[in-house]
Amino acid sequence: MNTLDGTGQKNNFTQTYEAYVNDIYRLCFSFMKNHMDAEDIVHETFLKYYHLDRTFDSEQHKKAWLIVTASNACKDMLKHWWNRRNRLEDFTEIAEDSHSEIDGMMSLILELPYQYKMVVYLYYYEGYNSREIADLLHKSESTIRTRLQKAKKLLRKELEKDGY
Repeated sequence: MNTLDGTGQKNNFTQTYEAYVNDIYRLCFSFMKNHMDAEDIVHETFLKYYHLDRTFDSEQHKKAWLIVTASNACKDMLKHWWNRRNRLEDFTEIAEDSHSEIDGMMSLILELPYQYKMVVYLYYYEGYNSREIADLLHKSESTIRTRLQKAKKLLRKELEKDGY
């Protein structure tokens, strides 16, 4: 358990938080497109990590667990009807944040369906290979490669439509 009983455990949690909080926040913001929701999910993710009753084989496994946990929390929040309704009320704020924070290719990536967006994020932004992504998402490696190809095809199509 990641309790704060001892100085070493507290340092471990603090080091993990400091090492990954920015990456997890960027991931959450890319899904939520709203700073407050992204921050809530980041805090929820690290709270789950704090109470987690397991150790990780490596820093890479720890980071992967944080990424998958945060992305699942984002998906869950986006599924809720009431959240969608509240988002409409904040449309202006979200649009302004979206345009000021994310442009060009990143905007197109964010518009991809979840299964493609997640694979693109893990592959290009986090540096995982297709085998590692397959293990993380509990899919076959060929499924991951296919999703990467389809994501590239969708992005290429959108770029051509926009005149690039």
